[in-house]
Amino acid sequence: MCGIAGGVSSVSNPRLSAAVGPMTRALQHRGPDEEGIWANEFCALGNRRLAIIDLSPAGRQPLSNESSSVWVTFNGEIYNFQALREELEGFGHRFRTGTDTEVIVHAYEQWGTGCVKRFRGMFAFALWDQQRRQLFLARDRVGKKPVLYTQVGNVFLFSSELQSLLQYPDIRREPELSAIDAYLSYGYVPAPQTAFRGVNKLPPAHWLTLDVSRGRPVLRVEQYWKLEYSPKSRLSEAEAAEQLRQKLTEAVKLRMISDVPLGVFLSGGLDSSVVVGLMAGLSPQPVKTFSIGFKEAGWSELGFARNVAQRWATDHHEFVVEPDALVILPRLVRHYGEPFADSSAVPTFYVSQVTRRSVTVALNGDGGDESFAGYNRYFANLVAERLSRVPGARNAMVLLQMLLPDSSNQKNRLRYIHRFLGAVAGSTPERYQEWVGIFSQRQKQGLLGGDFRPDGAEENTDQLLRHLFAASRQLHPIDAAMAVDVASYLPYDLLAKVDITSMANSLEARSPFLDHEVMEFAARLPIHFKRRRRISKYLVKRAFADLLPRENLRRGKMGFGVPVGEWFRGSLREFLQDMILSERSRQRGYFNPQAVQALLENHVARKADHGTQLWALLMLEMWHREFLDNHRGREVGTLPDPRVVRTP
Repeated sequence: MCGIAGGVSSVSNPRLSAAVGPMTRALQHRGPDEEGIWANEFCALGNRRLAIIDLSPAGRQPLSNESSSVWVTFNGEIYNFQALREELEGFGHRFRTGTDTEVIVHAYEQWGTGCVKRFRGMFAFALWDQQRRQLFLARDRVGKKPVLYTQVGNVFLFSSELQSLLQYPDIRREPELSAIDAYLSYGYVPAPQTAFRGVNKLPPAHWLTLDVSRGRPVLRVEQYWKLEYSPKSRLSEAEAAEQLRQKLTEAVKLRMISDVPLGVFLSGGLDSSVVVGLMAGLSPQPVKTFSIGFKEAGWSELGFARNVAQRWATDHHEFVVEPDALVILPRLVRHYGEPFADSSAVPTFYVSQVTRRSVTVALNGDGGDESFAGYNRYFANLVAERLSRVPGARNAMVLLQMLLPDSSNQKNRLRYIHRFLGAVAGSTPERYQEWVGIFSQRQKQGLLGGDFRPDGAEENTDQLLRHLFAASRQLHPIDAAMAVDVASYLPYDLLAKVDITSMANSLEARSPFLDHEVMEFAARLPIHFKRRRRISKYLVKRAFADLLPRENLRRGKMGFGVPVGEWFRGSLREFLQDMILSERSRQRGYFNPQAVQALLENHVARKADHGTQLWALLMLEMWHREFLDNHRGREVGTLPDPRVVRTP
């Protein structure tokens, strides 16, 4: 696991390494063990190393082939590297290290850009082909590892994080208003945009090639993988359960390959509990488990996590998050580099911090919901689709919502019903936006100020979900909703959250449920294996029932939420008000101050729960102060000069 950065120039530029140095140093948290830069007159590759596989100096990056004609800087893990190495040695390739990084170099020599289709893992890497004078930039299938890029003059730049990319002095820090509009809708900025104009994210399952051999850059971006939900498997229930157990056990086993200590995030939910049980069966030593919770009733899963820890006699560690934990917010804002509205980033940061004190690698249960229909909104989408075909049903649902009181308690079942009824009348994308988003288009119309005029914002914001649902229109409504999440919420919210918070603490996070072979198997399963009447993740519960305490097996899904709504009514109210109603915030002209004031007052008076929306406004304001009000940003600590390798 590492941080990567680099630059490519279409003309000879011997100063590239000097420009890439500060970008690389800004990634120290992603790789505290070592720093290296390789450079020639057209390309400079930087790397911050977190040593996981082959801890010797031979594992230093950037790393090359024998002739130094191909160089790579790599972030992630190739879990099937041992099998690939054996195959490549059969073709005559010779290895100098025990790393998975070197497999990338030789796989590229053997199979070209198609090598990524053979990798089973999480990755973002940049490979420079000296003979072709071409950069090859690639990202893993589901988007666990990030990579961003921009063009400044004749220099193409890339990095793992925005705060690193922005170390390049000539990048203009201009907000992309259409991206901010999308953020207000979803709570994140979806690829390929970022919150900065002219800076892009490489989408998951895509590669980029940049050819500068003819003195002018030729850039291409291509998709190399897509999850397919048909044709459906014809396995019996027993056969499907057996195969799922085999595939997920293999995925866990591969992710336990490490030359450093490892553990697991244990939320108390089904998926992480299954991972703990499988790890316990594969490990000769007690598994180290790490859990996070809250003092507020209804928000903490620590009791369920303890059940699993006791069941497997793990070496268990816990941490309780309180409102004063938000002192780390400026640090989180800096690491994300753009507005990010998922408040569960706070406890995820702290569980990563606690975990890093004991281990360097942590497995987790991420991805189980998106493959096995774990979210309530999947079933809600099915019900809504069926209701939409009943004459008069939509009008009846709208009327019922008007008669039914809402709740200011985010965990209240009445609130879920109220949100469902309010969304039924819309189209499928509009309905889904109501369930997963922050502000609807209608809400934004009352909130946004007259000076906020992003070009094509309404069209772009609508277009994401419309495009994704249009591409899934032939699927069962539950499969369609999961497919949309795999292409949006999963990479841009959930995985971004875990990558940033874990790497901010120099911790590698691995996700067995996101193994692409497990995901491909799950996608082809019939719907009744995923959701059976009121039972979500039916096949997972059947396949792994023996690993789980009975109390945990029978519980409903809780979700990993944070009681920010209560905090904003109490100890954090003044802090919130000082930020989102400050003169600095008003002068930006984004919002109608009266609408923001009313949002806060209604929340404090418990007329409604606007905690999620207020959090989104807070994160947007803090991002502005960190990256736009202070153009120089935070100073990156002084570090030793990197190891620089130069070749002609």
